[in-house]
Amino acid sequence: MEHLTKLKTILQSNYFYLLLVLFTCFYIFIVTYVIHYQSNIKSNTLEGIVTNVSYKDYGIKFTLKSTELVECTYYTSEYIELLGKKVSLNGLITKPKNNTIPNTFNYYQYLYNNKIYTTFKVNDLKIIKKENIFYKIKNIIIKKINQYNEQIRPYLKLFLLGDKSDLDNNTYSIYKTNGIWHLFAISGMHITLIIYLFNLLLKRFKYKKIVITSFLLFFLFLTNFSASLLRVVLFYLLKNIFNYFNINLKSYKILIICAFLILIFNPFMIYNIGFQYSFIISFALMLLSYKINGNYLMKIIKISFISLIVALPITINLNYEINILSIILNIFYVPFISLIIFPLSLITFVIPFITPLLKGLIIILEVSNNIFYNLKLNIIIPKMPYLIIILYYLILYLIYKYKYKINYLLLVLIIFINILLPKFDSSYYIYYLDVSQGDASIIISPYKKEVIMIDTGGLINSNYHISDNTILFLKSLGISKINLLVTTHGDFDHMGEAINIINNYKVKKVIFNCGEYNALEKDLIKVLNDKHINYNKCISQYKMSNKQKLYFINQNDYNNENDSSNVIYTNINKYQFLFMGDASKTVESDLLNKYNLNNIYVLKVGHHGSKTSSSKLFIDSIKPRYAIISVGKNNLYGHPNEEVLNNLNNSHIYRTDIFGSIMVKIKNNKLKIKTFKP
Repeated sequence: MEHLTKLKTILQSNYFYLLLVLFTCFYIFIVTYVIHYQSNIKSNTLEGIVTNVSYKDYGIKFTLKSTELVECTYYTSEYIELLGKKVSLNGLITKPKNNTIPNTFNYYQYLYNNKIYTTFKVNDLKIIKKENIFYKIKNIIIKKINQYNEQIRPYLKLFLLGDKSDLDNNTYSIYKTNGIWHLFAISGMHITLIIYLFNLLLKRFKYKKIVITSFLLFFLFLTNFSASLLRVVLFYLLKNIFNYFNINLKSYKILIICAFLILIFNPFMIYNIGFQYSFIISFALMLLSYKINGNYLMKIIKISFISLIVALPITINLNYEINILSIILNIFYVPFISLIIFPLSLITFVIPFITPLLKGLIIILEVSNNIFYNLKLNIIIPKMPYLIIILYYLILYLIYKYKYKINYLLLVLIIFINILLPKFDSSYYIYYLDVSQGDASIIISPYKKEVIMIDTGGLINSNYHISDNTILFLKSLGISKINLLVTTHGDFDHMGEAINIINNYKVKKVIFNCGEYNALEKDLIKVLNDKHINYNKCISQYKMSNKQKLYFINQNDYNNENDSSNVIYTNINKYQFLFMGDASKTVESDLLNKYNLNNIYVLKVGHHGSKTSSSKLFIDSIKPRYAIISVGKNNLYGHPNEEVLNNLNNSHIYRTDIFGSIMVKIKNNKLKIKTFKP
C-alpha cells in the first residue's frame, strides 16, 4: 500500500513527466543518431518467418524475420501465400538506396527506421513450415477480403488490416491532397466505436474487459502493430490499469507514458509519420478538450482546426503543400467515413449481402472527392527547417500557456517567413535529375523568379510516374510553377512524363523541337490545348525575366527524332552550359561549323553517353570542364559507351547512375557542384 501511494505521488508530479520527456529525447538521440547499425547478414541463403507481404505487378515483396529483418523481392507471376510461413531463400544480398532527388521519399532511411538494414533479391523460394494459428486466421481474413470486388476490397483492407496496397494510387493521391487521408488510418475514433459496440454486446458479461483487450491485441496484430493503433490500445490498457489501482491521471499524462513505453521499446518509432500525427494531435486535443464544446458541427470544426494547426509542420514536410479546404472537407468526411463507411466495412465483412450498400457509399465518397480535388485551394509551402519548426511549436506553447491572441498572427508570420525564405536566395541552380534511363534538367533563376525544365524523363513500360518526385522536389523548394518546359525531342525517355507534369503542376509555356510532331507530341498537344497552355516549336531563343537567354542552336529538321533534338546553349555569369538532347555526331559536326563553341563549362552529354554522340572532334573542340551523363543503372543499352568516356577523359564526369542527381550552384560568380548519391 505504501508503494502504491508513492507511485501515485510520482505519477501526479509534473516534474516526473518533464524528466520522462527529457530522458526519452536523450535516449532517442543516442540510439537512433549516435549509434549506427549495419546488417550482419553475409550469406546468400536465408531462413525465417514472413511477417508482411505485398503483391506487385512484378512479383512479391515481403519482410522476412530471420536473424534480423530483411526486405525481400521475388520476381514471379505466380501467387504464393507466404504470410506467417517459414521459408528458405536463395538469392543475392542487395543494398537499399537513398533518394537521389532531394526532399523526396528515402527508401533507405525508411527501411533503416524499421530496423531493416539490407535487402534481398530472391532467386529461389521454398516453404518449409506452415504458419501459426494467428497468421492462419489472418490469411483466412485476407482470402475472404480478396473475394470482394475491386471497388470494395481496398477499403476492407484499409479498415481491417491497415493495408493500403490495393488502393489505386490516383485515389490515394486525391485523398491525400484533400487532407482526409488520416481518416483511413485506424485511429482512436474507430477503436472507441469498436469498444462501444463490445460494451453494448457484452453489457452484462463479467469478463468483457478481458474480451475487449484480447480483441484489441489481435486487431493490433492484424494491422502489423500500426503506430496509431498501438497508441490507442496501449492507452486503453494503461487507463484500465490505473483505474483498477485507483490512480487518477489526466489523459495527456497517460499519453506521455504511452509514448515513453513505445519509444523505449522502439526509439525509431519517433520517425514514423503515423506515430507523429497520432501523438501530437491526440496530445493537443487532450490539452484543449475544454475548448471543444458546442454542437456536433462546432466540435468537428474545432477538432479539425486544432488537428490541422498542431500537425502543420509534419504535413508541410511530408507534402510541401496544404489544402485550405481540408478543414471544411473534414466537417463532412469525419462522420461520413468514421461513423458510416468504417463500421459498414466491418459489418460487410461479416454480412456480405449488404455489399451493394457499401459499394454505393464508396462511389459517393470517391466521386465527391474527385469534385473537391478539382476545386482544391492548395498553397505550396517549402520544406520547413528545424529552427522554424521549433519556433512554430514554441509559439503554439505560448498560445496555450498565456492565451495571447496575437500569437495566432505569429503562427501565420512564421509560415509566411518560411514561404518567403527561398525568395531571398540570389543563387542560380541547375539540377540534372536522376530519372533513371532518361533526361530531366531544371534551371532555377535567382530569387526563384523563373523555372525552366528541359525534358521530363519517362520510364518505358512502367505505370510509375517518376515525375511525381520531380513535382515533389519543386514544391519542397517553394516553387509553384514551371515557366517554360522544353522537350528536346519526342522520345519517351525525354518527354514521357510531360503530360503527368502538366496535369499536376502549373506550366506556363512549352517548346518543341523542329520537325513533324510524332504521336507522343500530338498527345501532349491535346492536353496543352485543353488546358489553354501556349506552345511553340523550332524557336531560336528564349528570353528569361532577368534578361538571361537560352539559345536553341539546332534548328534543322533532319527527319530523325534524335538529330532534330533541341540543343540549348546558355551563358550564366560567364559559365557556359550546353544541353545536347540526343543529337548525334552529324549534328555535332554541323554545330561546330556554324558556331564558335569552345570552353563549355558544363556539358549535358548527348544521348546518355551513347557512341552515336560525343565524338572526339566535338569534345576536343568544346573542351567541357564538367560532363553530366544522365543514365540508368545497369541499363540495357550499355550507356555510357567506353569510347565516349575516353573522349571525355579531360573532363570531370558526373553520372546519374553513380552520383544520383547533380546540382550546380552559382553564387557570387562562383560555381559549386553537389551530388545526391543513391
